[in-house]
Amino acid sequence: MLYWKKLSFLGATALILAACGNGLEKEAETEANGTEDSEFSIAMVTGVGGVDDRSFNQSSWEGMQEWVEENGYSADTINYYQSDSETDYMPNFNSAITDGFDIIFGIGFLLEDPVTQMAKQFPEQYFSIVDAVVDLPNVASLNFRDQENSFLAGMAAALTTQTNSVGFIGGLEGPVVDRFQTGFAAGVAHIDESIEVDIQYANTFGDAGAGQQIAAAMYSTGADVIFHASGATGNGLFQEARNRMEAGSDTDLWVIGVDRDQNEEGEYDGGNVTLASTVRQVGNAVKNVTNRTTDGNFPGGETVFYGFAEEGVDFVHHGAISDEDWAQIEEARQQIIDGEIEVPEFTYSN
Repeated sequence: MLYWKKLSFLGATALILAACGNGLEKEAETEANGTEDSEFSIAMVTGVGGVDDRSFNQSSWEGMQEWVEENGYSADTINYYQSDSETDYMPNFNSAITDGFDIIFGIGFLLEDPVTQMAKQFPEQYFSIVDAVVDLPNVASLNFRDQENSFLAGMAAALTTQTNSVGFIGGLEGPVVDRFQTGFAAGVAHIDESIEVDIQYANTFGDAGAGQQIAAAMYSTGADVIFHASGATGNGLFQEARNRMEAGSDTDLWVIGVDRDQNEEGEYDGGNVTLASTVRQVGNAVKNVTNRTTDGNFPGGETVFYGFAEEGVDFVHHGAISDEDWAQIEEARQQIIDGEIEVPEFTYSN
């Protein structure tokens, strides 16, 4: 996709064809000559799981759609390139560059190497990576303090469990998902160190069947609240919880969602298995970087962290948690913001 850009030079107007790879040049022209971009464009390369994963990728895409609406741009100024496997990353970046988008977002830490390679190959193209750090002048790195809202998830699980056993399902092991695991376990221990935390990894973010299999084993061995940080793999967790409740489980079973409010995923005939959700404001981060760029301040080379204090993460529920327990959770949220509670970030030395 190629776009015509309207540039103003000392009162004169000229039209030029904007090809790919011109991000840094455009910023210099903007600052020097008052350039106004009438059709700024952004694209995203999804992580495995796709744009409709009801989680991380979907939140990013929804943020882009909101950006279009808020700025009155046409729908074709945004696009996504779906990655069904890791082999799709590089071809998708190449397609986005060829199509002439001004900023290209890589969604997820698995795209760190592709973003690094492409940013070096196209030094005048803007990129942004979510959940990783790429120290290059044409890359903005966006990260989240997921241990903070995961701590509240652990508290909620500990306050809710009737079996003294809870679970955590991760996608792929690594620093990003470890923040969720670490914060969750710390939150559980904050309430009751005797509660068992069953931690398992599916080794994928895109296999609902694997998520359902792990969930079945956890519920069968006594866990009654399971938190996941596994992208589309977590859809299987919801399926297993719904199935068991519809079949008349003797124990109330709960799921804590991730990345976006997953309350709808928990609905079944007769109730809802979603206890609460940890929310990452990925869409807001995408909009923030894009707006900074259109203002002539692309945060290239910066690593930005979003936590409670920056309103980059959240923890929400829809009535499944008692008012008394929620008050305790909200108090802990403020203590985290004020630095009175220091949530550990990793289970290992990064």
